[in-house]
Amino acid sequence: MNHISKSVDLGNGRSISIETGRLARQADGAVVLRCQDTMLLATVVARKEIDLKVDFLPLSVDYLEKYASTGKFPGGFFKRDGKLGESEILVSRLVDRALRPLFPDDYHGDVQVMIQLISSDKENQADALACTAAMCALAVSDIPFPTEVSEVRVARINNVFVINPTITEIAQGADIDLMVAGTDESIVMVEGEMQEVGEHEMLEAIKAAHEAIRKINVMVRDLRAAVGKTFREYAKPEQDDELLEKVKAFATDKLNEVIKTPSSKDVRSDAFKAIEKELHAHLEAEYGADVFPSKASETKRHYSDLQWYLVREHMLNGGLRLDGRKTDEVRPIWSEVGYLPRAHGSALFTRGETQSLTTVTLGSKLDEQTIDSATVVGSKRFMLQYNFPGFSTGEVKPNRAPGRREIGHGNLAERALKMILPNDFEYTVRVVSDILESNGSSSMATVCAGSLSLMDAGVALPRPVSGIAMGLISDDSGRYTILSDILGDEDHLGDMDFKVAGTEKGLTACQMDIKLKKMSYEVLEKALQQSRAGRLHIMGEMNKTLSAARTEFSPYAPRIFKMSIPSDMIGAVIGPGGKVIQEIQRETATQISIEELNGKGQITISSPDASGIEAAQKWIKGIVAQPEIGDTFTAKVKSIKEFGAFVEFLPGKEGLLHISEISHERLPNMDGVLEIGEEVPIKIIGIDPKTGKFRLSRKALFPKPEASNS
Repeated sequence: MNHISKSVDLGNGRSISIETGRLARQADGAVVLRCQDTMLLATVVARKEIDLKVDFLPLSVDYLEKYASTGKFPGGFFKRDGKLGESEILVSRLVDRALRPLFPDDYHGDVQVMIQLISSDKENQADALACTAAMCALAVSDIPFPTEVSEVRVARINNVFVINPTITEIAQGADIDLMVAGTDESIVMVEGEMQEVGEHEMLEAIKAAHEAIRKINVMVRDLRAAVGKTFREYAKPEQDDELLEKVKAFATDKLNEVIKTPSSKDVRSDAFKAIEKELHAHLEAEYGADVFPSKASETKRHYSDLQWYLVREHMLNGGLRLDGRKTDEVRPIWSEVGYLPRAHGSALFTRGETQSLTTVTLGSKLDEQTIDSATVVGSKRFMLQYNFPGFSTGEVKPNRAPGRREIGHGNLAERALKMILPNDFEYTVRVVSDILESNGSSSMATVCAGSLSLMDAGVALPRPVSGIAMGLISDDSGRYTILSDILGDEDHLGDMDFKVAGTEKGLTACQMDIKLKKMSYEVLEKALQQSRAGRLHIMGEMNKTLSAARTEFSPYAPRIFKMSIPSDMIGAVIGPGGKVIQEIQRETATQISIEELNGKGQITISSPDASGIEAAQKWIKGIVAQPEIGDTFTAKVKSIKEFGAFVEFLPGKEGLLHISEISHERLPNMDGVLEIGEEVPIKIIGIDPKTGKFRLSRKALFPKPEASNS
């Protein structure tokens, strides 16, 4: 075995080591990355045969957390590691977004990257190491990937930037938490959350991360040199220069006419398709029906490249955008709240041709999402889910489980809004964004609609949150233009997709993907400043609809009441097998949760009906009450015996009302004296110290009649 290892010291006692040559040797590339006792196995395999008809990179990235890595059994019946969870999908996306733009433009081979968490010390976070592990697997392979890229987490804790902080350090409180990937020359991917910080503060965090990234990239280069693999040869599409010139001659003027005429998405798309159809018909007539089919695929590629180039040139030369806007102009906005009368909160937000219908549902602690993954056990009380049905883009698409894109967009919007959620808000909150129309920036429309719907639900956000997606078009000569509120076409044709969300006070979340090999911090800083102006404009439009949270909840939303009981009474409230608490919930139409905190039983009662909460509260108080001799109650007859009646004077507390204690008069029997369900006043006249049984009396509440003289 040719065992090779390299390491890098990140400072503050943090180091990363890489080894290759021992595990998974039949993969094209395999490494084990280690940071203390957290270990990742990263492998990469690429198909050697390339289908030249494929005009994209078929890259798949999977990050998996093995339950054995933390000494846990998987849940469920089969006790087997299953499909990727949402957290694993989010890490997979982080790696994919960092690697994809750095493959050679003409390489279209199938590539599979797999990163497995095989050991976890539950302190060093694997998501900050996954991209570096994947890069090292590529570096020791012959797959053409000429650039070094790595990734770190940067957090600001107590005003100090910390690289790859541990879970304990993050728990101390970080007001900036970013994942950043980059090459030596440029940042390529950023994603994270912040507690209303300024744009310049986020930029400083990115710069701190970039310093660490450059250190790691030195280790990757050393590893690549030590292994000494050369890149494999691969098939590339042939370039027919004559065909390219024919495409340009026929389509350039026609495309420019569409590009320079402001239009809607559908009109523009139809116009581009019509030109392409005319081009194919023209070339088929010129080449002949027997010859042209062999050139159809290349014609399509040349046409797409020409369209890409002409749109970019139009904007770089100062032309208006495809829909007629200026570079810093935001599309028209309209919004409405309370659109759905029975939802606890709802908002309809439309920006241009992108529209989100978002709902808020409020619940109790029982509605929290339980998390039980290989590395995390706990619960989640704020959830945001994003749905992207086919009709939103006029497509026929089967409804399936949410895809990676939907999970990623929902996570970004959730991060943006959770940072502003009040810490003392006692409800579980579920926000659902259904995208009804889409032409770019639907995740940021979700942020805006989510903010409005939360305020419509009565969630006391201290400030509204808005979001905007920024774009960039540039060329090798140094020309560039920054675009505010990008369209779908501009996302596809541009060099950057930079989504930023926040309040008027500062940023709460961001996500950036850069396709350029190099981008200066000067351009990034200008994009951030332009994004702030756009965000505040959007917020102003939102404020025209609703600028602050409603003071009352929806009548259909639950109300929550909290109370404390002695910890030794928790069992009494729950009852054997949950019998008592289930009865309380059933009879009062409430939801009740109990947990022991700080030596007390903390009870949460929730229901849309205030009278139900009051009844449940009274019931529980009765259970935990400690009656004393001399206390009086109104009791209900539960059963009648020949020697008296058993009555319940508090929930769960019964006693015998003996026949001799019912009346001052002597009763021969119980016939007709009391009825089941009848309420009678009683007084506690004794408590057995051994059994705790209560002696009850009715006659003690009435004066003894005077003796007759006759």
